Amino acid sequence: MPTVVHKTTVAIVQEYSPRTPAEAGKVITERVAEAAAAGASLVAFPETWIPGYPAWLDVCRDVALWDHPPVKAAYARMADGSVAVMDGPRDEVMSAFATAARRHDLSIVAGVVERVPEGPGYGTLYNSMLVFGPDGALRNHHRKLMPTFTERMLWGQGDADGVRAVRLGNVRVGGLICWEHWMPLARQALHESGEDIHVALWPGVKEMHLLASRHYAVEGRCFVLAAGSLMRAHELPDDLPPSPELVKSRDQLILRGGSAIFGPDGAMIAGPISDERALLVAELDLRQLHEERMTLDTAGHYSRPDQLELVRHAGKRLGH
Repeated sequence: MPTVVHKTTVAIVQEYSPRTPAEAGKVITERVAEAAAAGASLVAFPETWIPGYPAWLDVCRDVALWDHPPVKAAYARMADGSVAVMDGPRDEVMSAFATAARRHDLSIVAGVVERVPEGPGYGTLYNSMLVFGPDGALRNHHRKLMPTFTERMLWGQGDADGVRAVRLGNVRVGGLICWEHWMPLARQALHESGEDIHVALWPGVKEMHLLASRHYAVEGRCFVLAAGSLMRAHELPDDLPPSPELVKSRDQLILRGGSAIFGPDGAMIAGPISDERALLVAELDLRQLHEERMTLDTAGHYSRPDQLELVRHAGKRLGH
């Protein structure tokens, strides 16, 4: 009989966003190597970690003014630093992720701002999640279905093509981005695709984000990696003044990390860890997946497809 592997090690990189593609390549190389040395077979990076989450939407003044030059300039800088996913290895960041995965024989899940290099959607940015296999190949590409509140000024609406789990070694891995965790049908679509490990990408994992991540672990009976970023106030655009009641100093942490790892019973396995650079590592006992599914399987014995049915529309994606 084949050997059954019951354990796997995962890691979350809680880190400040790189400032340039060249710096991104260096940080990716170093942090993935660190995770590999810790025995990780899966490494997660937070929401829009490259080129960084636009936290100025939340803490700076006048960001919603029509035709506001500082906001247009901030958007242009974000577009310049975004990732041309469909260019594959020709894109410096895509190449760095693929090379690191291949070199260390592990999988990577990462949040990026995506631009379309040509054709329909050329002028639109997307909040995207990328999944690289141990061979360096892009195994899944998810675009956030619905940008949240002021994010709608920056990113286009995504699609259902990437709302699925993919097999990576002996586990199936899926993920959602930020407030998608409060979209019941998106959650159910992933449950039905068969997740063992779910990667929850957040800008920072606040209390309610921890709650959503923990709930997902119980509902999906899967392990959940909740990944958050770090950002200080001095990284905000110089030409967008912060609201004084929200930002007290240039050294203040705007995004505080908060990364954590949960088990399929909802128990916290690691974290949360806040306010510092960190590599959060945990060994997962995969036997827990079957143990917890005995009482709850929302895509199986605890569903009623004869009464309630989910229809998934995976349509034509812009930029493909």
